[in-house]
Amino acid sequence: MRIKKAIIARVILPFTGEFSHSLRKRLWVRNIVVILVDENGEILGCGEGAPRPYVTGETLETVEENIRYLTGREDFPGELETVDQIWRMIDALPATKEMNASICALEMALLDAFARYKKKRVLDLFAKDYYTDSINYGAAIPLGTEELVNHVCFKIKNLGINKLKLKLGRDYSHNRMLLTTVDRIFQDGYDLKVDVNGVWTYKTGLQHIELINDYKVKILEQPMSPEDPEIAKLSSETKKYNIDLMADESACTIDDLYILSENRHYQMINIRVSKCGGLRRSLSMINYIRNSGMKFQIGCQLGESGLLSSAGRILSLLSNDSVYYDGSYDNLLLAENITDSDVSFGYGGKAYPLMGAGLGVNINIKKIMKMSENLSIVNLR
Repeated sequence: MRIKKAIIARVILPFTGEFSHSLRKRLWVRNIVVILVDENGEILGCGEGAPRPYVTGETLETVEENIRYLTGREDFPGELETVDQIWRMIDALPATKEMNASICALEMALLDAFARYKKKRVLDLFAKDYYTDSINYGAAIPLGTEELVNHVCFKIKNLGINKLKLKLGRDYSHNRMLLTTVDRIFQDGYDLKVDVNGVWTYKTGLQHIELINDYKVKILEQPMSPEDPEIAKLSSETKKYNIDLMADESACTIDDLYILSENRHYQMINIRVSKCGGLRRSLSMINYIRNSGMKFQIGCQLGESGLLSSAGRILSLLSNDSVYYDGSYDNLLLAENITDSDVSFGYGGKAYPLMGAGLGVNINIKKIMKMSENLSIVNLR
């Protein structure tokens, strides 16, 4: 199979409503889609990256530049015959976070192309030592007004989902209102973790510990920025309440995990396919976590299209020991998608393997053209 061109599309994915967290107020997101094409103009495979400057430092511009660089490397498998060609290129790249969304998008497109060529599923290209044939996703509640949170909570409850992630901000009174609202609607039948996106100081965290403990929160995700040295003190305090800290922005690479497993400030890691640089790197990180004694969850980037949702589904099904699964919010969050296939979970968050070759989804090229603010073409050797 010969890859002749790579089409890079900057797509705008609109939300059904506002979804905010402590760092961003969002009505849409911009992601990068890579489409690999043969000499006849036929689509071979597709992938997606979700660059977020506050996570890995990547932007749409740097991802596009990096994809041009990666497709121009000598080890880029333009003549793709074995999956090992993909792994050799991925493994030869620096194990840093600055190209993770770029690597994710290109790796996905290559895997999709190879698996379709071999009439296989991408899922079947990986070892299945921790495989499960179904998972149950949780649901996320945005940082918003009482009216908005009330509406979202009832919507989630009607879907039969009781594993929740609540976004919190800096303001104690507002956070207390959010927790009270969730408790009032779900009563005793819920499993709640909270996500701060790194905006708390040590003082703010200390102020909130008893509050989140009162609402039976046992997982506190990324309470402080990755650079804040006072995380050690906050971790000592949360341990007194049996509250686990989960690293997200602090855990983008395997090298990050080496540090986190040594200092033990975090007890859990959030693995997200784009943030961690694709399936290969995500699985390597998960294997390290398993051996380190820490726990992990499979998460997602806010605003993934059906492409990234399908990759997250694959990673989730290969990880039956994940504590939580977040993702596949397609028809709940997106007003319009770029795939024909629906990757959304069912009642109770239930989800199964996607059928069909490759990633299990097909892009809608007309929607790609409509929803792209910029298209560029890379001609390959």
